[in-house]
Amino acid sequence: MNIQFFGATKDVTGTMHMVTVNNKNILLDCGLYQGKRKEAYDRNKHLPFDPTAIDSVVLSHAHIDHSGNIPQLVKNGFDGNIYCTHATQDLASVMLRDSAHIQEKDVEYVNKKHLKKGLPLFKPLYTMSDAEKCTGHFVGIGYNRPFLITPNVRVTFVDAGHILGSAIVVLDIEDNGKSVRLTFTGDLGRPHLPIIRDPVQIDATDYYITESTYGDRLHKPFEDMKTELKKVIHETVSRGGKIIVPAFSVGRTQELVYVLHELFNDGSLPEIPIYVDSPLSVNITEVFRLHRECYDEETRQEFLENHQDPFGFYRLRYIRLVEESKKLNTLNEPCMIISASGMCEAGRILHHLKNNIYDEKNTVLIVGFMAQNTLGRRLVEKKPIVKIFGEEVPLKAQIVTMNGFSAHADKNGLLKYFNGFKKERLRRVFVVHGEAEQSEMFAETIRSQGFPNVDVPERLEIYEGL
Repeated sequence: MNIQFFGATKDVTGTMHMVTVNNKNILLDCGLYQGKRKEAYDRNKHLPFDPTAIDSVVLSHAHIDHSGNIPQLVKNGFDGNIYCTHATQDLASVMLRDSAHIQEKDVEYVNKKHLKKGLPLFKPLYTMSDAEKCTGHFVGIGYNRPFLITPNVRVTFVDAGHILGSAIVVLDIEDNGKSVRLTFTGDLGRPHLPIIRDPVQIDATDYYITESTYGDRLHKPFEDMKTELKKVIHETVSRGGKIIVPAFSVGRTQELVYVLHELFNDGSLPEIPIYVDSPLSVNITEVFRLHRECYDEETRQEFLENHQDPFGFYRLRYIRLVEESKKLNTLNEPCMIISASGMCEAGRILHHLKNNIYDEKNTVLIVGFMAQNTLGRRLVEKKPIVKIFGEEVPLKAQIVTMNGFSAHADKNGLLKYFNGFKKERLRRVFVVHGEAEQSEMFAETIRSQGFPNVDVPERLEIYEGL
């Protein structure tokens, strides 16, 4: 068995790892790389392998940094199956179409400017047609239902507790008379998050590929986030301001809506309107409503058994139409606007930021990880001037970061999962999906547990003969 790491190595976007067994190439995830516009475009456009040589894809979950370059893969000749859970299949179908739509619109916007300046024109990485074509390759499989993807590789999806449908991928491999198990976390979730179930522990594996997004940090308890959220809303409303929330359409938006619903139910919030302004978020929420089999027991007891919709309450309004979205920028009274994208790289959130961050009454509430070289990271770093649509905008709004909403396991969560393995069987650990400092720190944490065989792969690095 060989493993080659193509993406999310000392980085948090563009996850792609290839496992080769008996001349069969299995791609674990095919994510979109996000960062500086030109670098991201080039990396995403030019896949670092021959797509026709890939026999099958196993997709851990639907987040774009794990699924977003699948249309490019299919467009360039991949003709195999893409295996994932049923919920991931439905989410990815919505998200990849949205990704194509955003790329088409972004390229249209950029090309208008380039045309005026006589600069070369861009093409989108892929189109809506490409996104629709690739969904025909998806094959949905339930949790804990082992299936063969080659005559000697059996895959099982185990609940990762990260987002709806997210899976820890377990590959049981028969290779030259030997049985080998490779486990890939995808993104490992946190226990006790609302809506979805907790991560399921695997008891034994030979090789382990683990994410490390928060490999050197600890999260506050989720209950503390509810207290902080109340405080931010009350303080902003007292200033007469708006709360602008960049939020990932999958998971984070639904978690926020769920918590806001709870807070409104117990009378903890002022009576302000709350808008979810993202067609993608609206569509994703419908997928959440469809897949109740993924809900945890608390959600069932608190909402479903009381015949309540976890994702709908009287102060909340979902926005689809562009005209309605534009009207939000003319509002003068306090409100909350939750919009995508989560890292502020595309979508309607850019318009809301441009129209609100110059006013010190307003608050930008950061509730998710912001990768390097994104607008979201520049907001977290409180740069005095940020560029939005190529224009410089002064940042005067209050910036509040609440990483406790993260759906990623923190250092202790990652370590607890690692310590759940039988150490006498575990041969090697690969640490990926974290910025260099986080990955190296978590690798060192594992070594400090007395386990020496820990690698932090470089991009394109290959490990042979495993």
